[in-house]
Amino acid sequence: MQSQVVSERDLAGVVDRLIGRAVPGRRGIKAWETLLRAHATLVRQLELEIAEETGVTLGDFDVLAQLAMAGGQLRMSELAGRAYSSRSGLTRRIDKLAGEGLVRRSDPARDGRGVTVGLTRAGLDRLKETMPVHLRGVARYFVSRLDDRELAVLERALNKVIVDCEFG
Repeated sequence: MQSQVVSERDLAGVVDRLIGRAVPGRRGIKAWETLLRAHATLVRQLELEIAEETGVTLGDFDVLAQLAMAGGQLRMSELAGRAYSSRSGLTRRIDKLAGEGLVRRSDPARDGRGVTVGLTRAGLDRLKETMPVHLRGVARYFVSRLDDRELAVLERALNKVIVDCEFG
C-alpha cells in the first residue's frame, strides 16, 4: 500500500486547526514567523559574508568574540552558556580552534573549577580581522533598516522574551 501525499488544502486545514488550538485567535503567530524568518535570513547573510571575506565561520567568530568580551578566558561551562553552539558542537569547535592556535585549553588537573578556554594572540588577531566584517554586516542588514525608536522598541520587546537556558 502506497502512502498518499497530503493535499495542500488538507495540510493547510490541519495546520490551521493545530495553531488555533494552541494559540487562541492566532495571537502573535505572524510576529513569531517574522522573527524566525528575519533571524534565519540575517544569520545566513552574515555567515556567508564573514566566511567569504575571512574564511572564519560565524560560529568560530562567536566563540572568539565571547572570549574577548569576557576578558579573554571562560570556563567551558560558561562559554557553553554564552555561545550559540550545542555543548557537543562547542567541544568540537574548541578542538578545531585550539588546533589552529586561536584558543587554548587549561589543564583541568591544575584547575579544580574545570576546563577553561583562553583566547590566544593569534585568536585575537583573527578576531580583529573578522569583527569589522561582522559589524559592517550587522549595520547594513539590521541597524540601518530601523530608526532609533524602532531599535529601542525591538530591544525592549525581545528582552521580555529571552528565556534563561543553556544551549546544548
